[in-house]
Amino acid sequence: AGDGDCGHTHGRAARAIQDWMHSQPPPASPSQLLSSLADLLLETMGGSSGVLYGLFLTAAARSLRGRSDPAAWADAMDSGIGAMQRYGGAAPGDRTMLDSLCAAARALHSLRLPGAAPLRVLEAAVKDAEEAAEATRHMEAAAGRASYIRSSRLEHPDPGAVAVAAVLGAVLGALR
Repeated sequence: AGDGDCGHTHGRAARAIQDWMHSQPPPASPSQLLSSLADLLLETMGGSSGVLYGLFLTAAARSLRGRSDPAAWADAMDSGIGAMQRYGGAAPGDRTMLDSLCAAARALHSLRLPGAAPLRVLEAAVKDAEEAAEATRHMEAAAGRASYIRSSRLEHPDPGAVAVAAVLGAVLGALR
């Protein structure tokens, strides 16, 4: 969908993150980590996805300053999504990466409950993001590059939504 560069763009970002992780120890605080990742993606990823991930991570990092409790991560996700919506203009249901992010965020809200098991909550968030990505297959594109293509030609799930689900799955895998 769009100009077909989503996989290339995300691959370039993944390689840049791997190189960065091998070249130095990651920052100790979650806020600094997300802020550094935002800078890295803004430099290396390119395209609208790079800008949107940069906005997301910058807002999430601000939300995490001085916090690292499980509920803080739900708040950070909401802050990041809010920044993407403000600057990008898309909303859930527009057939974009926000569909997966918002589905995951709803699951992450459980982190605000006493006794929440973070890994189980993240597992649910990944599952919900994957299902939301698949659901974009049948949506009319109202934002992003796919909105320039006739809906009858959009036969696959939104690549940005699929990528978000994959990134969340990779985070879960690393935390396990």
